[in-house]
Amino acid sequence: MAFPKIRMRRLRSSEAMRRLVRETALSVDNLVYPLFVREGKGLKKPIKSLAGCFHFSPDIIAAEAAEVAALGIPAVLLFGLPEKKDEIGSQAWAEDGVVQRAIGEIKKAVPQLLVITDVCLCGYTSHGHCGVITNGKVNNDATCELLAKVALSHAQAGADIVAPSDMMDGRVRYIREALEENGFHDIAIMSYAAKYASAFYGPFRDAAESAPAFGDRKTYQMDPANARQAMAEIALDIEEGADVVIVKPALCYLDVIYRAKQRFDCPIAAYNVSGEYMMVQSAAQAGLMDKDSMMIEMLYSIKRAGADIIITYFAKESTRLLSG
Repeated sequence: MAFPKIRMRRLRSSEAMRRLVRETALSVDNLVYPLFVREGKGLKKPIKSLAGCFHFSPDIIAAEAAEVAALGIPAVLLFGLPEKKDEIGSQAWAEDGVVQRAIGEIKKAVPQLLVITDVCLCGYTSHGHCGVITNGKVNNDATCELLAKVALSHAQAGADIVAPSDMMDGRVRYIREALEENGFHDIAIMSYAAKYASAFYGPFRDAAESAPAFGDRKTYQMDPANARQAMAEIALDIEEGADVVIVKPALCYLDVIYRAKQRFDCPIAAYNVSGEYMMVQSAAQAGLMDKDSMMIEMLYSIKRAGADIIITYFAKESTRLLSG
């Protein structure tokens, strides 16, 4: 009996052949590198919960940003750790705040690098929640007003993109109106539109010192069981003025990334979060798996699902591997 004419292995016969027919392209152009900035001078301190990542002071962070830019990575995402915290997170919109100063330093050193800023209050509030607490609950509308102040302060400092991560209803509209009213027509909003109440944020919360002092964030972050609701969240954020939307985390929500890509015309970003990153690091450190292979396979899965942009702590390592 003759063998079938089609042999699928023909197109896997060599690395050159595999490259030629590869369906999904993973490029440095797709990557965003998160950076943590905290008060201090001359500070570059390893973060125990995020292997290979550091806390930088504003005067040092520009050198790291220059290295990122030299690799061809188009953007960084800034998270701030203030010296003082209070009930409403007022340092988040301070003119001389840690993120605001870091933006200025980065823009002076590498003006071509896009600076995206996390817009939230959890790292700035004494209680660790993402908004104003009223009668033991997060006050949605009062929080939105403060988030607009934070986003505006970032724009005034020179940010290119503001990224609200709080999951308050209507906050994109508040931010878009504040930017427009103050002449920042070209500042893009990259909204954490479908951010799930995930167990994979643990290493980040340690790094950002942003764990809630009581309760959890399940009343504002999404239930992991829901996907249709994510489409509603994304649609609302686009309607309110978001230019890019984020699905977070990435790996457990590849189906949500895929649905979003099929339904919406705007760029879709995915956040390859701290827990996903540290699973790879921990497995590699234990000698159980090959880190480079896991990293690239993970990033391909996110891109294959439909993400146009991948926010990842692997941005520098993967770029060196892809370009090598």
